[in-house]
Amino acid sequence: MHDADWPFDQPRNCAKITLRTIVFQGAPILHVTHDVDDLGWQFLGLADANEADACIVALDEAVALDPTVLHLADLPPGWHAWRPSRGAAWQRAPNPSDDDAEAGAP
Repeated sequence: MHDADWPFDQPRNCAKITLRTIVFQGAPILHVTHDVDDLGWQFLGLADANEADACIVALDEAVALDPTVLHLADLPPGWHAWRPSRGAAWQRAPNPSDDDAEAGAP
């Protein structure tokens, strides 16, 4: 994919949060958030994340781990997407944890 075709609002090498279990053990990405406060992206599992499992990757590394996250590049800040298992369709909605941050947004 050429840079002109890169669909995310941030560069390929931008640091993003994921989990060691996803990067090193092949666990699936099942929950993606696009934070409203800092426009950060997080690529997680469905269970509550343990801070000790946190890992930083470049955005294009998250895409390499699971190319289906490319379908989420247009996810608005303050939204999240989830699916029950690898290969399932992504669901999208405003992220309830971002409600307070979004309260001032039009």
